Amino acid sequence: MDRRNPAYFDMPEESVWERAQAVSLLVSDVDGVLTDGSVYTGADGETLKAFHIHDGKGIRLLQDAGIAVAWITARASAALERRAGELGVTDLIQGSRAKGAALATLCEEHGIAPGAAAFIGDDLVDLPAMAAAGLSVAVADAHPSVQARADWVTRRPGGRGAVRELCELILAAQGHLDALIDDHG
Repeated sequence: MDRRNPAYFDMPEESVWERAQAVSLLVSDVDGVLTDGSVYTGADGETLKAFHIHDGKGIRLLQDAGIAVAWITARASAALERRAGELGVTDLIQGSRAKGAALATLCEEHGIAPGAAAFIGDDLVDLPAMAAAGLSVAVADAHPSVQARADWVTRRPGGRGAVRELCELILAAQGHLDALIDDHG
């Protein structure tokens, strides 16, 4: 499949492409989006999470194109802080169930309107942020109510490359994907 071809993204409407063109900030939920939703607890009580390497590469590609990335999660974890540090994600809001308000704060800090933000989520707590964002995205295995309210649903499930899929959609819509594939491929 040709990733340079917009048909790769299986877009149901032209409006999704247009919304992706305006994105300057990608905001993501964590559990169920950047992870598959599993939480592993070690013998000493530490929380472990598994992150897909393709999602990390997609985040780096967005950053290389000048698009900011932020994460909002209702849980808090040292593993998440470490992964954010590895990827250079400095906007990390942990322990927030008020994701719509958190998205508004991030937009204000970045000096952008909410319409220039994309939000990707998977569960009911994500709906206020999705409603506030210019482009709302649900992962393939998101709650049915979340999928129904999303502008676009990824083909891949959370924790299995869904974020990479969205990153490539944004990059392609903004004309950056070809150059990044040439530079990194």
